[in-house]
Amino acid sequence: MSHHLRFRRRLVVTGIVIGALLSGSALTAAADSRPAPRETRAGLDPALVAGRGATVPFVEQEAENAFTNGERIGPSREAYTLPAEASGRTAVRLTERGQYVEFTLTRPANALTLRYSIPDTADGGGLRAPLDVTVNGKRKQTMTLTSEYAWLYGMYPFSNDPQVDPIPGWWKPEPDPVTKPFRPNHFYDEQRLLLGKTYRAGDRVRFEIPRSTPASWYVLDVADFELVAPPKKAPARSLDVRLFGADPTGRRDAAPAIDRAIAAARKIGWSVFIPAGTFQVNRHIVVDKVTVQGAGNWWSIIKGSVLPLAQPAPDKSVHWAPGFYGKYAADGGSTHVHLADFAIESDVRDRIDTDQVNGVGGAIGGGSSIRGLYLHHTKVGIWLDGPMDGLLIRDNIIVDQIADGMNLHLGVSTVRATNNFVRNSGDDGLAMWSEVNSAGLVNHNNVYDHNTVQTPVLANNIAIYGGRDNAVTDNLVADPIREGSTLHAGSRFTSTPFEGKLVFARNTTVRGAPRDLNWDLGLGAIWLYALQSDMEGQIEITDSSFLDSTYNAFMFVVDWPVKDEYSLTNVTVRNIRVDGTGTNVVNARVGGGATFENVDARNVGAPFINNCGTFHFEGPPEFNVQLLEGNDGGWTNASWCEDRPPVVPPPAPSPWN
Repeated sequence: MSHHLRFRRRLVVTGIVIGALLSGSALTAAADSRPAPRETRAGLDPALVAGRGATVPFVEQEAENAFTNGERIGPSREAYTLPAEASGRTAVRLTERGQYVEFTLTRPANALTLRYSIPDTADGGGLRAPLDVTVNGKRKQTMTLTSEYAWLYGMYPFSNDPQVDPIPGWWKPEPDPVTKPFRPNHFYDEQRLLLGKTYRAGDRVRFEIPRSTPASWYVLDVADFELVAPPKKAPARSLDVRLFGADPTGRRDAAPAIDRAIAAARKIGWSVFIPAGTFQVNRHIVVDKVTVQGAGNWWSIIKGSVLPLAQPAPDKSVHWAPGFYGKYAADGGSTHVHLADFAIESDVRDRIDTDQVNGVGGAIGGGSSIRGLYLHHTKVGIWLDGPMDGLLIRDNIIVDQIADGMNLHLGVSTVRATNNFVRNSGDDGLAMWSEVNSAGLVNHNNVYDHNTVQTPVLANNIAIYGGRDNAVTDNLVADPIREGSTLHAGSRFTSTPFEGKLVFARNTTVRGAPRDLNWDLGLGAIWLYALQSDMEGQIEITDSSFLDSTYNAFMFVVDWPVKDEYSLTNVTVRNIRVDGTGTNVVNARVGGGATFENVDARNVGAPFINNCGTFHFEGPPEFNVQLLEGNDGGWTNASWCEDRPPVVPPPAPSPWN
């Protein structure tokens, strides 16, 4: 070999080495530019909300923290906008072929849930659009996203018509003529996907706009990654619904077969097993003194349609849809019912309040339980009408409801709802409604504890309407949108008076206290509302954290027409941390008073106490803010009232040293 050739070879080899080094540097730089994967809870570092909310089988990752060539939208907290309804008030918009959001797994996973929005059609009927999913650039699957269960318009009870007009006679802040579409809202939906194999931490899951799609944009909000266990086997002493003719392919109506299985199981004292499969059910399955067990809520799917009834039912329903119902209280109610480990995929697309098209309903008590269900696209996930008592509701996932996530209504007692995850309800996430009734029934001794409730598009994350000796403890509640906040107690909706003690303890609120559009007024992360009667029962608010409140941490309020009739008294606030308020720590717009002890606040946007009382502006403040020991951060009891103080957005929450 000549010297010239050896020299050329050295140049080539050297070039290859240098190229490889440069390429490696470029790859390293590209890798370094990729954000580190971040798990969140309610859009925050999990350390900031430790010990609060539900322990769930999945981990959340926000799209705005992932690797993307799309457009970050938000943050914004203005109702009727896509960012406001997103988890953490921020999301990612994709508009062109090839745009993507790519998540890096932090733990092994074989399944995911994607929360997203796509446009509606011009007539409000809904659009379907594909979205490609790959892992490490391989094994492409295509999800078919839909807007059919999202995009409501207008005033309560809402419409699927983008051209709907305001309801005549209702006060509204918008001037006439209103812009069309009128008040679009409830933008998001979510969908589950099994990945077909288990992937490891570090593997990359990409969602990408495909070559052809009818959607002009996609907004991706959050992805939940999960390691789903194999289907459970039939328990001993159980009857498989397939033995009674239930079709696991979903082609034939399985409701009669499930009824037969339940009847047979009750006779011999066995349980009913729903194996892996999709079972078509388009009506109520009535349960009493029976256990109905699935193979897991990813595997055993009850799926059906909303169908019109030939004539209204005795309960005033004009439609039926899939649901498991106890007997109504008037018929004696149901006891010793156990529902577990299956999903209900319904088809509710609008709100008709007389319709019983809920996932679980009726009266179920007497040592019953509801566990491990996935309730999707029902009107209300769980709505129970008393009188009834003695029920455990735990480990359920309730998402994308048209109305409430859960409501305990009319003389419900000794119910514990714990470790449930609720997201994207169309009304209160979790409610206890002790409505006045001729029998004098009162909701009492119920507990909502260790639940996570996120992004209710209307009303509150957790709301208590009257009742006696109820408790709301250890919950994580975040991102209410309008006409409500994260925690609420109110004498409203013809509720019974508050009696005994109502406890709010060890809760964490995140980005609560939105602006009420009707009042044009900022609410509190927790707000108490004396609308229809005095609120005289003891209310304790203790050992909690209020993080990044848009307006106030606490609000005590009465409506103007009854401002001299009702007051709010006997409230104790103790051992609270307030990290960030856009305006005040306390906003009082009612007569009465409360005591405050060991309430520490920082990053407060206005004077700590805004005491407008009942707006007489004469004499001492009409709401007595009694400061006891240990209140730190800038408290003063000076009389100050500003109707609508300017908002100073606080910094993001951080560890409290």
